[in-house]
Amino acid sequence: MRVRLAELRSFRNYASLAFEPDEGVTVLCGRNAQGKTNLLEAIALCGVGRSHRAGHDSELIQWDARRASVRLETVNRDGAHDVKVILDRGGGRKSKQVLIGSSPASRIGELMGHAPSVLFSPEDLGLVKDGPGERRRFMDMALSQLRPQYFYALQQYSRALKQRNGLLRTLSRPDAPAAEVSSQLEPWDGLLARTGASVIRYRVWFLERLARDAREAHAHLSGSDEALGARFVCPFAGEDDAERAILDALRAGRARDLATRGTGAGPHRDDFELTLNGKPARVYGSQGQQRTAALSLKLAALRAIRDELGETPVLLLDDVMSELDAERRRRLLSWMTDAQTIITCTDADDVNGAQVGKFCAVSGGEIH
Repeated sequence: MRVRLAELRSFRNYASLAFEPDEGVTVLCGRNAQGKTNLLEAIALCGVGRSHRAGHDSELIQWDARRASVRLETVNRDGAHDVKVILDRGGGRKSKQVLIGSSPASRIGELMGHAPSVLFSPEDLGLVKDGPGERRRFMDMALSQLRPQYFYALQQYSRALKQRNGLLRTLSRPDAPAAEVSSQLEPWDGLLARTGASVIRYRVWFLERLARDAREAHAHLSGSDEALGARFVCPFAGEDDAERAILDALRAGRARDLATRGTGAGPHRDDFELTLNGKPARVYGSQGQQRTAALSLKLAALRAIRDELGETPVLLLDDVMSELDAERRRRLLSWMTDAQTIITCTDADDVNGAQVGKFCAVSGGEIH
């Protein structure tokens, strides 16, 4: 896949922008806080329908504007695609709209696969250093592009989890009859078990191939000096009947859940453990080793999307080169052979050795 044109309106610090990246490597160079990352964020938004760093979509809209939009023209194996995401500060059901071609999408999930991308940013060091939430978020964003069915199952699960947790807070009063508690929780337990089992099946499949591809990418970047491992941490992953196992765990944990007012079992607790040469990367990896491990995960996700969709995603590298030593930088550049790549940097020397097709200076929300 290639992005032919990116149009931004009132997005972050861009009042209006029409940007045509090179088919190969494009470099965006400029001082910090000029808009380099904002452009990558906009392109990624059209792939998964959400920002990798904003807590709320309203943060993406220029402060003095009511609406923002991002439109991509792409060239895929099956021809030209046109995707547009419109954000409205007013909130409600119309706060985010997606157009595929000229037709409104009825669900965000319809966006998946039209403009796939993989973004690596400095924040992705959290994949190794931070808690399970960051790694689940990574799985969710990559898997949603691979399997829209996963996106819908995850949506159902998240809604059911929110409802069950709300009900737990209501039923946690001391005088709540046991029969009432059971009758009200049982339907939500069944829905959580059914959708949760589906979520876990997709994650098991994804982590198996991610571990293999990340190991290969890491060996390339590190020169085979280090072995990267990834192991799925989920008590239900090995169960023959995951739905039954989740349901049994929810029923057994009701007293605890009522006491804590939260659901203690299910895929919202999943994680995966990263190791370097058999040792936990979070504890024993240096900053450089952890960054290389996180980058390897992103390159593995790119390969998975390419193999599954038959489309090579756009690779978005945000301020990555300055954090790698010269040898790992050279190895990363040699990896980028078939993916349209957009790189941000503050120093042109950071991309020495890259076959740059277009070099752009970014300043104050303008690109030259």
